[in-house]
Amino acid sequence: MCVEPTEPPPNRLTRRGVLAASAALAGTAAALGAGTSQAAAAPRRAARAGDLVVEGGTLLDPATGDVTEDAVVVIRDGVVRASGARAAVAVPDGVPRLDAHGRWVLPGLVEAHIHLNTAAEARDAVRKGATSARSGSTNFFQDVAVRELARQAPEQAPRLKAAGIFVTPDLGDTILADPDLAPLARLKNGVRSADALRRVVEVNLARGADVVKTRVNERAGLPEQDPLAQVYSYEQLAEVVAAARRGGKGVLCHSYSEAGCHDAVTAGIRSLEHGVFVGERTLHEMRRRGTYFTPTLTAMAGLAKSSDPVLAERGRTYLPILKRAVLAAHELGVPLAAGTDSSGGSVSPIGGEVELMHAAGLSALDAIRTATTGAARLLGLTGTAGRLTRGHAGDVVLLTGDPLKDPGLLKSPSHVVRSGIAL
Repeated sequence: MCVEPTEPPPNRLTRRGVLAASAALAGTAAALGAGTSQAAAAPRRAARAGDLVVEGGTLLDPATGDVTEDAVVVIRDGVVRASGARAAVAVPDGVPRLDAHGRWVLPGLVEAHIHLNTAAEARDAVRKGATSARSGSTNFFQDVAVRELARQAPEQAPRLKAAGIFVTPDLGDTILADPDLAPLARLKNGVRSADALRRVVEVNLARGADVVKTRVNERAGLPEQDPLAQVYSYEQLAEVVAAARRGGKGVLCHSYSEAGCHDAVTAGIRSLEHGVFVGERTLHEMRRRGTYFTPTLTAMAGLAKSSDPVLAERGRTYLPILKRAVLAAHELGVPLAAGTDSSGGSVSPIGGEVELMHAAGLSALDAIRTATTGAARLLGLTGTAGRLTRGHAGDVVLLTGDPLKDPGLLKSPSHVVRSGIAL
């Protein structure tokens, strides 16, 4: 969980090389053929968005809970222009139709914690229903390139909030992600001083990160690590938060222990990730501050199935504790966001996280909201994602049954539409 180690690019990493790699991933390598300076001056091509009418299905609005039979959603240039009952919506002529009879129609899902390292992973995430997402960091700024891929070819990637590289004591090969990180290689104790913490945040901001990812505890997904061991203090976390805020960015924080969760929340993070042992005092503080909780139940359930006995026991022990924390948070009014923490080449469907939210005690509608309106608010996408009303993105998932009776249906959409493009 939280970024499996990946090999660095084979060639020496330079700013020119990073820019070229990002452009290649976004399908614009030809524009860079004349060199970096020309590419920087070249205007971006408009994203290819579609026109589509989705008609005949049962439309669910997660914000209100309203259900509309025989509904129509009109998408022009990738944006919803009208939606509602057929009798109330004017359907334009000459626009492609997607027959949704016998299907439920929902907005594309929002994945609040995923690690997209390749174009293939990005495509897989979209096809499994995640039309918007927030990165949980990558090793070499791949998520920044995936964000550009989504802008240029929306059917190939979720619209993405990129986190750049992990602010963590041991950068490992990520030290090669940017030449400005090279001086940190001399540090005997890793990225721990105020100057070093600021440097990593500043490099992220310079590279265009939308959010900053850090940690307070060790990892649960490595058997040799103790997830309750704290790696950053309150003061260090506050330094990261302050540096991010200077750039107008929020912080998501990998956390497990109650002490670590409390330090992270009081330091001012925007969202608490994993948070297995988060306690009542911290949940009250989260409600007061509006701090989000992204529990990544999918990742914990995956641990329970591990072939490694240490990890399997950890998952079996942690999952029920985390479910109780999710229900306690929900009952207190702490905002929840769905995230799978997918990484390492395997993308879990965000619908599975919704199913686990429901299993933790949330109503089906409230569970759906964690991957629609709730996660959209966390990502700053209210008005863009999470609903299918006028002005929202033309991102749609079609389901073969009623998700209010069986949220597990969200794991396998029968159709996905991204920006008006049926996949």
